[in-house]
Amino acid sequence: MAVTTQKPDIKQKPLPVLFTKENYQWMIIGAVIVALGMILMSGGKNENPNTFDYNVVYSARRITIAPILIVAGLLIEVYAIFKRPKQSANKL
Repeated sequence: MAVTTQKPDIKQKPLPVLFTKENYQWMIIGAVIVALGMILMSGGKNENPNTFDYNVVYSARRITIAPILIVAGLLIEVYAIFKRPKQSANKL
């Protein structure tokens, strides 16, 4: 014997969109800044691999500017994730 149950016809309201176009734009900006920081941190080599050049390894670009850019890019990413979409006047 087969028992059939009918599901009640319940209307669910659609879920709100989590991220808008503006959120994605901020995410792209943050990713580009992080990538720029990584590029600035990499690269550079000594002319002679047998010698150690302090100025190449510990340049201000590598130990100051690049980490600041990476942290700034990550903060922009956090902002992009938590930014709420603007509510229109007719939804209030």
